[in-house]
Amino acid sequence: MTAADGGRPAGPLSTSVANLCRRLQPQVSPRTAAGFAEVLRRLDAPLQVAVAGRIKSGKSTLVNALIGRRVAPTDVGECTRLVTRFQYGTVDRIEVVFTDGTKQVLPFAPDGMIPAELGVDIRRVSHIEAYLTNAVLQGMTVIDTPGLGSLDAASVSRTEQLLGAARGGDAGDAHDSGGSGDSGSPGSDTLDETSRNAVAGAEAVLYVVTQGIRADDQQALAAFTAATASRDAGPVNAIAVLNKADTIPPESVDGADGDVWKAACLLAEKQAAMLKPRVADVLPVIGLIAESAESGQFTSADADALRRIAELDDGDLDVMLMSADIFTTWDCDLPAGVRVRLLEKLDLFGIRHAVDAIRSEPQITAGALRRKLLDASGLAAVRARLGTVFAARADGIKAAAALASVTALAHASGDAAERQRVHDAIEVLLAKPEAHQLRLLEALTLVASGAVEMPEDLSEEVLRVGSNADIPAQLGKPGASRADLSTYALERAGWWRSFASFGATPAQSRVAHVVHRAYFLIWQQLREQGGSR
Repeated sequence: MTAADGGRPAGPLSTSVANLCRRLQPQVSPRTAAGFAEVLRRLDAPLQVAVAGRIKSGKSTLVNALIGRRVAPTDVGECTRLVTRFQYGTVDRIEVVFTDGTKQVLPFAPDGMIPAELGVDIRRVSHIEAYLTNAVLQGMTVIDTPGLGSLDAASVSRTEQLLGAARGGDAGDAHDSGGSGDSGSPGSDTLDETSRNAVAGAEAVLYVVTQGIRADDQQALAAFTAATASRDAGPVNAIAVLNKADTIPPESVDGADGDVWKAACLLAEKQAAMLKPRVADVLPVIGLIAESAESGQFTSADADALRRIAELDDGDLDVMLMSADIFTTWDCDLPAGVRVRLLEKLDLFGIRHAVDAIRSEPQITAGALRRKLLDASGLAAVRARLGTVFAARADGIKAAAALASVTALAHASGDAAERQRVHDAIEVLLAKPEAHQLRLLEALTLVASGAVEMPEDLSEEVLRVGSNADIPAQLGKPGASRADLSTYALERAGWWRSFASFGATPAQSRVAHVVHRAYFLIWQQLREQGGSR
C-alpha cells in the first residue's frame, strides 16, 4: 500500500526513522527539510526494487514474470529506453512523467502492455509510472530499467542515476542539480527536483546477468551499494539472477555432466563468488519460460501443439531440437507458424522439457504442464530469495536507506551545526535496543565495503549473520535442532565478545560487539521459542 492509499511505514524501524525526520524538520534548513519530506514519502511506500543489468540480459522479461503479467515491453523501442516503475493502483493506468514535473495519463495498449510508442517527445520524458491492480505490487514496487551498456547514452544515464552511479543520482543528494558538468552521464542533469527524486527511489536491486560477468556489472553493483549505504546504515540489499540459464552449454562447465540446469547452478555459484560481497546470492533462472508460464501466455493450444511434437519419433525430435532454424523448417505436420510461436514462448529447452513431461505422463493437463514449465524456470527460487532478502527485511532495508539519505542531506547542507544535530539524533536512535537490526546492517556494510578489514572467515560469518533472515541460515546450520542452534549461538556470542575485547582493532571491535549482540539475541529468541512449547 502506498502513502497515497493511506499506507503506513513498513515496520517499527521505519516508523522510528520517520519520527526522527519529523522532529528534525523544524531544526534544519528549508532545503534539508524538503529532502526529509522526500525521505518520509519513500518510507511510507512499498520497498522499491530495481531490476537492472546489461542490455539484452532479459530484464523486462523477468519483470513480467515477477509481476505475473506481460506488461513491460521486451522488444527494443521507446519504452525500453526509459525507467518504468510498476506499482499498485486501484485502476490500471500509465502516467508519463516529464522532466518539468508534468504528467500525461495514457491507457495500456489493447494487448495489456505499455504502448511501444508513447506519442510524445521521449527527450522530455523523465520516467513512466505504471499502476496495476496486482497483489504482488502491494508489498513491492518493481522498477524496470534501461540496459547498462546501451549505445543510448541518455538511457544509460537514467539507469545509472537510479542505481546511484551518476553524480547526484542517489536520494541523499537528489536535491542537488548536479550542474557541475558530468560529461560522462549525458542527460543526467536535465531532471528537475521532482523527477529526480521520483527515479532515485531504488532501495534494493535484483541484478540480471548472463553467462559472462563484465567489469561494468561489478561497477554498477558497487555504485548501487555506495548510493544506498553509509557509515550509519547500509544493508546488503542486492541479489543477482543468472538469466537465460538454458543457453549455457553444459560442456563449458566442469562437473555439469551434460546437464544444462546443473551447469547453470555451478556457473551461478562461480558468479556469486565473483560478485561477493555485492550480492547476497546468484540464482539461475529462465526468464522466458517463467514469463510465458506465469503471465498466461502459455495456452491450451500450445499444450496441444506440444502433444503433437511428442508423438514424433526420437530421431526426428532430436534433429529438430538441435537448433531453432531446424525446428522451424523441418518437414513435419505441425505448421511452421505454430512452431515459431512455441519457440517465442519456450525456446528449445522449454519445448524439450514439455515434451519429456508429456511422454512421461500422456494424460497431463495443460494446467499441470504449465506448472511443470514454471518449476523448470527457477522462478520459485528467485521469489523465495526475494522474500528472504527483501520482503522479510523490508523494514530494515527501508530504514537503513532512509538514514543514509538523511545523513547525506545533512552533509550536503554545508552547515556544521546542522550536520552535528542530525548525527546526534541518529546516534540516539541507534542506541535503542530495537534498532539493533540497523546496527547489524551497518556492520554488514562496513565489512562488505572493505571499510573494516577482517580475516576472511570472520568476514564470511558477518555476511552470513547479517544477510539472512532465517535463523538456521544465519548460523550456517540448516537442518540443525533448536537445541544445537541455541548452543552454537551462545558459543559464538561468547567468542565474538572475547574477540571484541582481546585482539581486535578498534574498528573490528565495533563490528564484533554488534555481531556478539546479534548472536545473543538469536540465542534469546531460540530459548523463548523453546519455552513456549
